[in-house]
Amino acid sequence: MARVRPGEAANPAPPTVQRIRMRFAKRGRLRFLSHRDVARSFERAVRRAGVPVAHSHGFSPHPRLSWIGAAPTGSASEAEYLEIGLTSPVDPAALVAALDAALPDGLDVLAAAVADGPSLADRIDASHWLLELPGVEPDALREALAALLAESSVVVERVTPSGRRQIDVRAALVRAEVIDDTVATAPSGGSPATPTDQTPNCAIMTAVVRQTTPAVRPDDVLGALDVVAGLRPPVPAKATRMAQGLLDHRGDLADPLGSDRVTTRA
Repeated sequence: MARVRPGEAANPAPPTVQRIRMRFAKRGRLRFLSHRDVARSFERAVRRAGVPVAHSHGFSPHPRLSWIGAAPTGSASEAEYLEIGLTSPVDPAALVAALDAALPDGLDVLAAAVADGPSLADRIDASHWLLELPGVEPDALREALAALLAESSVVVERVTPSGRRQIDVRAALVRAEVIDDTVATAPSGGSPATPTDQTPNCAIMTAVVRQTTPAVRPDDVLGALDVVAGLRPPVPAKATRMAQGLLDHRGDLADPLGSDRVTTRA
């Protein structure tokens, strides 16, 4: 084995010459995939599509895929983001088409843009969620939500790998409302989301939540509704992340990909 000189990588790889940021959706049954399962699916798709992805150095090189704010397992999403490092320039539209064709149905690439300016982490500080509560009357949800918004602090407890954590849901909640429409449209260019249960006793709400540590999840919001009003859906609620981005003064979210993004099918 050749000796590695000081300052050199043990297994040098071609340098990264371009970075592409992408938005993708996690839909249908694939909402139950863990973040690691999603990452593996993209790694396989990158290989299958022949994408010139950059790799880390060392004895176990891995594709340079960077993730931000993965949705919890069990939650659907129209706004997941990743950044791909490439060893040669690629047209973002061609990359979107190639990866979307190589991924399983339910993981759908929606948009892409050449990485420029602040990092993805600096472009996202909040999420917009759609929550469907089958078996809950809209008026009951309105009453519970009004009670939650009237509080200055509502703390719920979550069990994490590092132990039990106290999470202030109200402090992270920017705005929330109950909607009567059966179709909700995502802000910042997101795709429409049609609730799966359109029966009269399926209440639907939206919520814009700031990123915190730990992150406030949809089940934390439901837990807060239970704390303030005793609201407990008789069946599991369905949560869909509609958008991520930077909050503006109106509480809306700016598109993390900016105006240079290219889009594909919804």
